[in-house]
Amino acid sequence: MTMPVLASGQVDGISQSEAISDLSERETWLVQTDLPTDSAASTDSIEAPTEVSEITDIQISAAETGITLTVVSLNPLSVENTQVSGNALIITLPEATLNLSDAAAADQFAPAEGIALVQTTARADNSIQIAITGTDAPPDVQVGVVGENLVLSVVPGMAPSANAEDAIQLTVIGDQDEGYSPNSASVGTRTDTLLLDVPASIQVIPEAVIADQGALDLLDVLRNTPGINTNSSPRDIFSDFTIRGFNTGNTFLRNGVADNDLGRTGLDLSNVERVEVLRGPASVLYGQIAPGGAVNVVTKKPLSVPFYDVEVTYGSFDTYQGAVDLSGPLTEDGSVAYRLNASAYSTDTFIDEIGLERYFVAPVLSWDISDDTNLIFEAEYIDARYPNERGLPIEGTILPNPNGELPRSRYLGEPSFDRNDRTTLRLGYELEHRFGEDWRLQNTFRFSWEEDYQDSVGPGSLEADFRTQPRTAFITSPGAGYSFAQNSYEATLAAIGEFKALGAEHELIMGVDFAYEVGISPFYLQQEIGSIDIFNPVYNQPLGEITDVFDPSRDTATSIGGYVQDQITLSDEFILLLGGRVDYVNQSSLDVLNDDRSSQSDTAFSPRVGLVYQPTEDVSVYGSFGRSFEQAAGRSLDGELFDPSRGTQYEIGAKANWLNDRLSTTLSLYNLTRTNVLTTDPRNVDFEVQTGEQRSRGIELNVAGEILPGWEVIAGYAYTDAEVTEDNDIPVGNQLINVAENTANVWTRYTLQSGDFEGLGFGLGLFYVGSRPGDRENTFDVPSYLRTDAAVYYNRDSFRAQLNFKNLFDTRYFESANGRDRIFPGSPFEVLATVGWEF
Repeated sequence: MTMPVLASGQVDGISQSEAISDLSERETWLVQTDLPTDSAASTDSIEAPTEVSEITDIQISAAETGITLTVVSLNPLSVENTQVSGNALIITLPEATLNLSDAAAADQFAPAEGIALVQTTARADNSIQIAITGTDAPPDVQVGVVGENLVLSVVPGMAPSANAEDAIQLTVIGDQDEGYSPNSASVGTRTDTLLLDVPASIQVIPEAVIADQGALDLLDVLRNTPGINTNSSPRDIFSDFTIRGFNTGNTFLRNGVADNDLGRTGLDLSNVERVEVLRGPASVLYGQIAPGGAVNVVTKKPLSVPFYDVEVTYGSFDTYQGAVDLSGPLTEDGSVAYRLNASAYSTDTFIDEIGLERYFVAPVLSWDISDDTNLIFEAEYIDARYPNERGLPIEGTILPNPNGELPRSRYLGEPSFDRNDRTTLRLGYELEHRFGEDWRLQNTFRFSWEEDYQDSVGPGSLEADFRTQPRTAFITSPGAGYSFAQNSYEATLAAIGEFKALGAEHELIMGVDFAYEVGISPFYLQQEIGSIDIFNPVYNQPLGEITDVFDPSRDTATSIGGYVQDQITLSDEFILLLGGRVDYVNQSSLDVLNDDRSSQSDTAFSPRVGLVYQPTEDVSVYGSFGRSFEQAAGRSLDGELFDPSRGTQYEIGAKANWLNDRLSTTLSLYNLTRTNVLTTDPRNVDFEVQTGEQRSRGIELNVAGEILPGWEVIAGYAYTDAEVTEDNDIPVGNQLINVAENTANVWTRYTLQSGDFEGLGFGLGLFYVGSRPGDRENTFDVPSYLRTDAAVYYNRDSFRAQLNFKNLFDTRYFESANGRDRIFPGSPFEVLATVGWEF
């Protein structure tokens, strides 16, 4: 085997531009070079290793021109192949594993002038990739052997002409392992920005945490975010949370674009790469949104190298899930690539008569049209079948019942007709075009189609015997075929530029967002149905008389918003963030039967100001101010349309990276007020006024990252004081429903790094939620709980297996409540076994 050299100058008579052009076609030019004079290896070849080599260190020392990179190994190493991608030279070492004594050696930034990054990555096929990225061009590298070690002499490459048509862009090869502590996110600025540089509290739950915990839904993921509480049942298709005390509603973000339906159509995690949480008002970036913050679901994108993964899970309550993740290039030059995620999930749950099914497929196609233009097509189809869980009464769960304690598995609906089936199709694209190095244009479009079929039973308060519960049925009109159908259209356009002006560096983003949705509801019936004995339920009771009819309706919502944001680097220590947005929103409703139409339009301005001070490169202190808005539909007694409700927040905080950037912490303090809250008009109780006010203030601490090689942690604590400060219905001082004052979480994992049991790992998690009000009147509290989870892992080569133990000590607890008649119990002890294979 010859020793490879990649040169950015003349190679065998081929010019630099010709070589770069050919390399962009995935060809590699190899020439023979002499080994260093002190090399103990043969000068004829570097023999392939006869066993797996363990790399223990990556040492970099300065050379006369460039650097000398030594790959320290316990056994001989070889070079399998090399390739150039953009300014990076990528060297693959076969039959090798990574066991660095110092994890920071894997990523070494700017080790010498002309060298931007040396990154070492372990791959699933038992190989190691060393990517050496030049500042202006791929570096020249000579490879030699000294003892068992590889020695790379690296010289910075010369930049090609700025007008060269064959210049190539840097392409990331494969999924990058972020560990437990990613250092950047897009949710805070709509651009990929270092978390230290953003004047806001942002938490990222990466794929590694999601996989390690065996998460099956969004609630499982958000248990890692202190201060976020659920308002709904874990068995419910609806994802409804409070952030900093305020309800998120149905609105979430998907890849940085508002998705008004995600919270009610179900979410499959098979194609989720990470979940980002931005705490505090976010209207300046995303328009109409709840004041507490935003949850951004980031999905997986195609890879430029082949990747195939199959996974099967089986667990308690006959839980099954199968998932595939396939990706790779479709053309020889890698300009077109695909990704396909698909899964099937079902579980009987611990609740009697409630079984869940979910079928999911998400194909993605990426096309590098040119060096400056990239287009991604995405589709997603989900068919979710979730019966309605209406919860249990307070007597027999939280409070004693003279007839005894209700089992947490009790179901009080009607299995003969109860259903909540939702089918959703999403189609869209993301387009980016770069105008040189400093400016780029981004455009996205998404179409969503949704069809729901929901029949349910609503519970009433227990009668005097504390065992008979009256009920009401809500039924889709026979022959309608669906309960609700909706089409949604969303488009965004943004220009992003980097430039210098007035002695400062600017990252400017200017954009416009547009959304339109139309929903149709057919006749809906309210009918009588027999009461149920909660201690001895008899199901399949016949429907009675129709007591009310809801006329068919056609509802539309339109929004358009324009925004400007400038992230200004004033110096090495100070970063100023300024932003503003104007939104126009309209919603209208047509009673189809009576041809009665109502409509309301509003405009809102949402500002944002933040300042970051960085005394060192690993520490930042920030302060910020921001506002949000949500449309409030209706008219007052005086006939005036209601103004949007407003969120106003002041926040200060500090962020730091520790242990060579392996561990990160964020501490924040905030005061958030929601105004223009609707409350009963004392002049006429049939009308409302906007004199209500609610306030939330608190402190949050998040910790995530790697403490020692193989030992990772994600943890947090939040204190939230969310109360009513003005209202005509609710007593002032009442705490907001389902908001716990104290929440805390810690999840840690340790994996053995060497020896006969290398790849064996253990995980342990504690999740604490304090007591919280179960209704607006604060007549009762949902008790606090501490849940313990654990896991055992084994990863070797392409094979992985894990056991997840959830609620290890079978703690009886309650997730949330929606009043005294709807208490939702948490899941008992359960086990999930997962086996996966990557090939």
